[in-house]
Amino acid sequence: MLKQKIDPAITTILMAGTLAIVLGYVVADFASADKDRSSIAGSAYAQSAAPVAQWAASATGRVEPKDGEVRLASQVPGKIVEVLAKTNDQVKAGDLLVRLDDQDIYVKIAAALAEVSVREREREEEKVTGLALERRKAEDAVAAAERSLFAAREAFDAASRGANADTSSADAMNAARTKVSDATSKLAADRAALSEINSRPGVPLTLRLESSLAMARAELSAAEIALERTRVRAPGDGTVLNMSGKVGETAVPSPESVLVVFGDLTSLRLRAEVEERDAAKVRVGQQVVVKADAFPDMTFGGTVTSISQSLGAPRIATRGPRRPNDVEVVEVMVTLDGNPPLFTGMRVDAFFKLDGAASAADAPKTAAN
Repeated sequence: MLKQKIDPAITTILMAGTLAIVLGYVVADFASADKDRSSIAGSAYAQSAAPVAQWAASATGRVEPKDGEVRLASQVPGKIVEVLAKTNDQVKAGDLLVRLDDQDIYVKIAAALAEVSVREREREEEKVTGLALERRKAEDAVAAAERSLFAAREAFDAASRGANADTSSADAMNAARTKVSDATSKLAADRAALSEINSRPGVPLTLRLESSLAMARAELSAAEIALERTRVRAPGDGTVLNMSGKVGETAVPSPESVLVVFGDLTSLRLRAEVEERDAAKVRVGQQVVVKADAFPDMTFGGTVTSISQSLGAPRIATRGPRRPNDVEVVEVMVTLDGNPPLFTGMRVDAFFKLDGAASAADAPKTAAN
């Protein structure tokens, strides 16, 4: 009987001990698992922490020629009779690109020349000496220089037409260009000499016949200027980016009626629009990384050269969601390094580096606008 009473007690004690041991292991496993989860969570947080920023700001920009695009329209209305250049032609300053109808102006020039000849003979009847004679000689020198410049331009335009028609050589055109340059310098020097004489004290008044000659010469100069306005010339050395003028069309002096788009492609620049909130993060001399969709695996470098001091409405369309209407931007000019294979007018993304930022090879694929 005693043995039967003791056995259940011992059994109960053994079972309780076993259960306690099992619970201990379970609690230890839960604690270990919770510790592991905490360690993993901490590691994940460390990995997801934001990296150090490389870019001070980003902006949308548009590629331009070295000094920007120059849009040339006619100065006077008229029918286009000659187009002497085409798109992608390399031209030099003063080269004739488009000529308007000018026949009526040549008639006016011939009439003005005849009037000047008559007035010059009449003036010789009035004899002068001293300072008045010096002034007369200086006026004659200026008039002769103006006629020489006009003749040099006519010869240069004839050489340009000959080169366009393959009837004259490049050497002939270069020689004619040199004569125009020399005639321009001579006219400037003669005008300076005449101005110096007129500034001297005691210069006598102009005589009646001298005044008549001066008016006739002014009429001739006005006719020659009117003729020159029928010419559209290259404003500098560069490239014809687009020639829209065609023979037979009527040109009008309007910004919307552009005949020629001209630019200097010896280097390129970028016109970027930085939002107002980022304006203070951009400075002159700052390095810029440029990305273009047309060249997804390439980046291009540049340097900020100027920053506008006024805000304005954006003029370059942005990618992605439409920009709010109340956002204003500041224009930033960036000179691109080297000769990148970008096209003028191409829209690109510009990233402005922080001091000590990573190299251009680490640039992101797209701009965050």
